[in-house]
Amino acid sequence: MNLEFTAEENAFRDEVRSFIENNYPKHIQGKNMQDEMSREELTAWYKILGEKGWSVPAWPVEYGGTGWTPTERYIWSEENARVNAIMPLPFGVSMVGPVIYTFGNEEQKAKHLPGIRSGDVWWCQGYSEPGAGSDLASLKTTAVRDGDHYIINGQKTWTTLAQHADWGFFLCRTDPDAPKQQQGISFILVDMNTPGIEVRPIKLVDGGHEVNEVWLTDVRVPVENRVGEENKGWTYAKFLLAHERSGIAGVARSKRGVEQLKDIASKEMLDGKPLIEDMGFARKISQLEIDLAALEITELRTLAGEQAGKGPGPESSLLKVKGTEIQQRLTELTLEAVGNYGMPDFRSFPEDGSNDFPIGPDYAHGASSTYFNMRKTSIYGGSNEIQRNIITKMVLGL
Repeated sequence: MNLEFTAEENAFRDEVRSFIENNYPKHIQGKNMQDEMSREELTAWYKILGEKGWSVPAWPVEYGGTGWTPTERYIWSEENARVNAIMPLPFGVSMVGPVIYTFGNEEQKAKHLPGIRSGDVWWCQGYSEPGAGSDLASLKTTAVRDGDHYIINGQKTWTTLAQHADWGFFLCRTDPDAPKQQQGISFILVDMNTPGIEVRPIKLVDGGHEVNEVWLTDVRVPVENRVGEENKGWTYAKFLLAHERSGIAGVARSKRGVEQLKDIASKEMLDGKPLIEDMGFARKISQLEIDLAALEITELRTLAGEQAGKGPGPESSLLKVKGTEIQQRLTELTLEAVGNYGMPDFRSFPEDGSNDFPIGPDYAHGASSTYFNMRKTSIYGGSNEIQRNIITKMVLGL
């Protein structure tokens, strides 16, 4: 594995950097995914990339992908992280899209892939339930066949940004008598405007509305919306989760976060000296950088495997575990660095009509909200405890 970028790859980086600088929407600069944003704000960059043909870089070319190498996709991620760009949401691009073009029929591909590429159609994920989180195979939502329709009843929870969604992909139990729980599940695409669907907000402790409950009561969905074979949905669900976990690692954004942390620590003072000169704090940053460098090498090895034709496998669990642990440590150190300025959580800024400016430097304003929000990363996409079980079985053979 060659870790040095070629001249062509460096030229590609220059092209990407120039495009981002000239086209990233000014009205969302400085915002991030922890901010309360409208659907228009969340999809602004997405739609620009759709017009450019860069919204789904990892897809095969025949379905609208860029044809970039894994290394070029890595450079693309780094350059977007450099400006903290709000990227296309993963639910369509990285999750259901690959399931549809891999396992869906031609009609499903023609119907759904264009809207995902353009950013015009918003997707949400109907996996977790109140009694089925890490033990997802125990889900209770049912889809009962009635002629050429399924009748779906059940409840999903922690459905991210479902309040904006046009479509959702749901795991439903279609054979309650299957000998194993995993064998009786189907993967079904659902129009979120179908009668019988109710999206109820789950208000977070900071007042934000990011996640939801989704209730399904006698929801009639055409059988043609099922992806692949009936009762084989667990296979497609695992395929989707492998793609999701690889993306959760977030190496490029963590690298950018470390740069920001070091800048903060050079400005904040402790006993009359910059915090970064404190040996205890400097040691914490150094350990974080070492772990992040190791994770980056692991991700590059995975990319090299993809370039050789190997799809994401159990190593995606390793990326997910270490990536999310690093993200959480990064937010912990950032909150520690800003000290008392990180205590308040300001959700109202002057441009929103308030005349109360937040106290302290700009870099401190989102430290607490980001810290609390990132507690979720070791849980979503399959909890880290479950990922360690997968590594133990599939990688170590224990």
